[in-house]
This record gives sequence, C-alpha cells and structure tokens, in this order.
Amino acid sequence: MLRRPLTVLVLAVIGLGAVAVPALSLELGLPGDESKPVTTTERRAYDLLSEGFGRGFNGPLTVVVDTASAADADEARAATDLVLKTVREVDGVASAGAPVLSPDQDTAVLTAVPETAPNSGETKELVHDIRHAMAGVEAETGAVVLVTGRTALNIDISEAMSDALVPYLTVVIGLAVLLLTVVFRSLLVPIKAALGFLLSVGAAFGVVVAVFQWGWAGDLIGVEQTGPVMSLMPILIIGIVFGLAMDYEVFLVARMREDYVHGASPGEAVVSGFRHSGRVVAAAAVIMTSVFAGFIGMASPTIQTMGVGLASAVAFDAFLVRMAIAPAVLALLGHRAWWLPRSLNRVLPNVDVEGRSLGRPVPAPRPEARTPRRGCPSAGAEHR
Repeated sequence: MLRRPLTVLVLAVIGLGAVAVPALSLELGLPGDESKPVTTTERRAYDLLSEGFGRGFNGPLTVVVDTASAADADEARAATDLVLKTVREVDGVASAGAPVLSPDQDTAVLTAVPETAPNSGETKELVHDIRHAMAGVEAETGAVVLVTGRTALNIDISEAMSDALVPYLTVVIGLAVLLLTVVFRSLLVPIKAALGFLLSVGAAFGVVVAVFQWGWAGDLIGVEQTGPVMSLMPILIIGIVFGLAMDYEVFLVARMREDYVHGASPGEAVVSGFRHSGRVVAAAAVIMTSVFAGFIGMASPTIQTMGVGLASAVAFDAFLVRMAIAPAVLALLGHRAWWLPRSLNRVLPNVDVEGRSLGRPVPAPRPEARTPRRGCPSAGAEHR
C-alpha cells in the first residue's frame, strides 16, 4: 500500500465512483402493497384491482374544495364544477368522480384516479400538474383547492426527505470535520475523512438503486418488485454509517497521529498505526457487515433495503476507504497531512489526545516565602 500509494488511491476511488453512479437515479417513495411478496393477500388484492380497474385505482387522489368564501350556494356549486372540469382535463387523470358536498355546502370532496401506479414518476408529476392547474381556478373563483390522499401524502413526504438530505449531510459532516480537526490538529485529515465517507455512502446508495430500482441481482435475495427506495432509508443509512465510519477513522488515525507526534516519520506512523489498529477495524467491520447482511433474508422489502445498504456501506468504508484510501492519502501527503494553520492552532482547544504533555518535565515547585510571626524577632534581628 505504501509502495504504490497513488495506484491504490486511484483504483479505489475509481472503483467506488463507478459503483456510486446508479445513485444519481435514486428515487424516494413510501412502499405500498405493490412491494409486498406475491404470496400475501395484500399483494394479490393489489394486482387484482390493477388488472380490473387500472394501475391508478390503487392510488386515488383526493381533491378538497373549500368554498367558504362563496357568496351563496350557487357560487359554491359553480366553483366546485369548475374544479371537477379542470381536474378531468389534466393529462394523466383516468377518471374523476362527482363531488360530494358537506351539509352546509362550504366544502366539496372529489376523487381523481390516475392512469399510472401510485409510486410511479408519472403520478408524481400528475399531482404537481393538478396543483398547478388549481392555481388558476383559485384565482378565478376565490375557492381554496387542496390535493391530498395517501398517494399525494407519500409524494410530499418523499420530496421533503429528499430536500432535507443536503442540509442534513452539511450539518453532520461540518460538525465531524470540526471535531476531527480539534482531535488530530490537522486540516487535511478531517477533510479526507469526510470525502471518504461521502464516497462510501454514495457507493452504498448505488448498490441499493441497482438492486431495488433496477432489479440487478434481485432474484438472488428475493426482490419480487422493483420501485422507489423508502424515503427515510437514506437518512437512516447516513446516520448509522457515519457513526461507524468515524469510529474506524479515529481507531486508525489516532495511533498514526500518536506515533508521528512522538517522533516517527509519516511513513512509519502510517505503518505502525495500521499494524496496531487495522485488525481491530477489520474485525469490527466484519461483525457489523455480517449483522446487517442478516437483514437481507427478511421478507420485508424495507428491511432488505436497510440490510443491503448498511452492509455494503460498512464494507466499502472499512476495507476500501479507511484501510486503503486513508493510508494511501497519508503516505502521499507526508508531513503535510498533519499541517494546521497557525491561526486555527491558536483558536482551537488542545485536547492532547496523544498525551504529549505527559512527556514534559514537571517544573519544580517554587519555595514559599516565610513570613515572620507577629512578636517574633525577624531573621535580620537574629543575625544581628
């Protein structure tokens, strides 16, 4: 590894990058009956309804019309009829039923059935198209039109989770870089750790997309239906893997930093740290990968997705990022790996993880000045 660090680095990064390419097609959603095994009654009922009434029958959209601002019942009825007409004219709507009015005539509810399946991208676009079309109706009639129902709710939750990924990663990685900078007294080592984590997580998401969205090797683990990944899954995988990845980073790099601080050369510090801590990291990674791989045999697609994502992420991060990329980067950087700007060195607290202060000589205590007691002759008087 230290003989050809550049080769190891390039091969590992290219390999993980290639595995991470499918993650660019990641689609989030909430699993429904369509993702359950065909042996379950829920899945059989779903298939029968799809065959008899169309794929969108399992995911109807509920359109609620609030006409409380209408002057009278006729105006409220006209607004409701305009909403129904507009919904039926939207491309992708298979049918829309007659509205049901509340007893006081200020609220109406109608059901729109899409032409596509609940978790398809076309249904997601249809929800946005209906909401966009309702903006003109609201401006014309003064009514308030809302699109809801289980399908629309799942789409909104998935979009909210997707929008939260970037801020979530920014906060987590930012705090990690700050803490690792304090611990290792280095700027490049924490950045390397964060980039390596992103690479391993991206590769894990690539595996999840390839298996559960594209169906690659799905038959080997019993994936009967491909579809979007559960919307909460990326946040769970990122949180769990991040904790394990930083543990592995601290295990390996802390020993390297300790040897370097105590006089070892950068290359010797990498070898010593890897020799003493590499087996611990490898054993921990094998245990965690085996535990997560046990989830793959479960019948639930959600548990299977979690097992594949976590097992692949831990394996990538431990064996490729921490035990291949990290030593190669440190070997290439040499002394620069432990560089910290003087301005940061003065500002950051010194936690002294390596125990450098223990090797410093302890200063001798200063002799205490003796003060004469009141009424007693001073030392000068005795001398005289």
